[in-house]
Amino acid sequence: MKKHEWRETTDEGKIRLVTATQHAGKWKLRSRLKSDTEWTQHPVIPLEDLETLHELISNKYQRKRVPYEHVLELDALIEAAKARK
Repeated sequence: MKKHEWRETTDEGKIRLVTATQHAGKWKLRSRLKSDTEWTQHPVIPLEDLETLHELISNKYQRKRVPYEHVLELDALIEAAKARK
């Protein structure tokens, strides 16, 4: 299982922690505010988070830390998310 983490600042100025995992060809995402103790599972990954994850994975691919297939999987997930909108 591969695990990818990042943090971002919300519009309200709070820190949001995000963890994405890839296991058996499926991506899962969970997030929480730094002040919270419980994680929120996202059954459908929001487009904004997919784009952030794609950028993170692309950077890791350039450093040869993840396979190119992960980048392609995220490309497909982003296209599907755009089609849903």
